[in-house]
Amino acid sequence: MAKQETVNEPKDLIEPVPEELEKLDEDLSVEEIVAEAEKKGETIKQEREMTFLEKRAERERKESSERLASWIPKTKIGREVKEGKEKDIDNILENKKKILEPEIVDSLLKLESDLLSIGQAKGKFGGGKRRAWRQTQKKTKEGNVLTFSAMAVVGDKDGHVGVGFGKSKETLPSREKAVRKAKLNLIRINRGCAHFDCSCNEKHTVPYVVVGKCGSVRIKLIPAPQGTGLVVGDECKKILRLAGIKDVYSNTYGSVKTTFNLAKACLQALEKTKELIR
Repeated sequence: MAKQETVNEPKDLIEPVPEELEKLDEDLSVEEIVAEAEKKGETIKQEREMTFLEKRAERERKESSERLASWIPKTKIGREVKEGKEKDIDNILENKKKILEPEIVDSLLKLESDLLSIGQAKGKFGGGKRRAWRQTQKKTKEGNVLTFSAMAVVGDKDGHVGVGFGKSKETLPSREKAVRKAKLNLIRINRGCAHFDCSCNEKHTVPYVVVGKCGSVRIKLIPAPQGTGLVVGDECKKILRLAGIKDVYSNTYGSVKTTFNLAKACLQALEKTKELIR
C-alpha cells in the first residue's frame, strides 16, 4: 500500500492573531465594538489634522525666522536693531523714525496677521459672498489682464497695529505686499478702562470716545465695561482684536460697505487715542 504523504505548513505562513483581537472581551456586543473603533478613529483624525489657520501661522513663523536669519539691513535703524542696540519699538515710533524694512518690526515684535474682506465672489443676482481678494480687469489688445488686491492687518494684541494694501497679478504676492506694508505702517495706541460701570484698572478698551473719518465713512468708538465684547462690524473686529482691544461700543455712518474707507477710519480713530484729553 502506498503511504500517504503529510504536508507540514511552515510556521511563517500562519498569520498571527492581532493583539487587539486577543485582548477583546467576548462580552462586548458588535455595536459596542464599532462605537469604540469610531472613537479611536476620531481621536486619531483630530490629532493628525490641523486647521488652516494653524498651518498658515506655522508656515509664516518658519518663513519669518528664515528671513530674519538671512536679513542684511540697509538702513541705520535696521543696523541698530540687528546689532542689538535698539530693542524697543516704542522708542522708534515715539521719535517718529521712519521704518523702511519690515524685518525691524519682525525682530522686535511677535505679530499676527489677518486679511480684510474687500472683494466679492460671483453670485446670482449680485448676491456674491465677500472674500479677501478683490479682482479687477484691464482691457488691452492682448485681452483682459487680471489683477488681485488684498488688504491686511497686523498686530501683537498689545497696543500695536497696522493696515496695508497690496496689489499683484496673483493672490499670494498681493497678500505678501499687503502684510509688508502693514508692518511699515505700524502705529501704537493707548488703551485703558474708562467706562463708568467698570473699575478693573485693566487695559481692555479705548481710553475715551474717539472718532475717525475717511471719505463718507465715519466711525465712533466708545469705551465699554469688561465683558461687553466688540460691538462693531466684522472687519473692524479684526483690527481691534489685533490691536488688543476687547470691549468697545461703536457708531458708524456713511457707506460702511466700502471696506477700504472703513478700515482707514477705524485706524484713524485708534490713532487719536494717543492724544491728550483737554
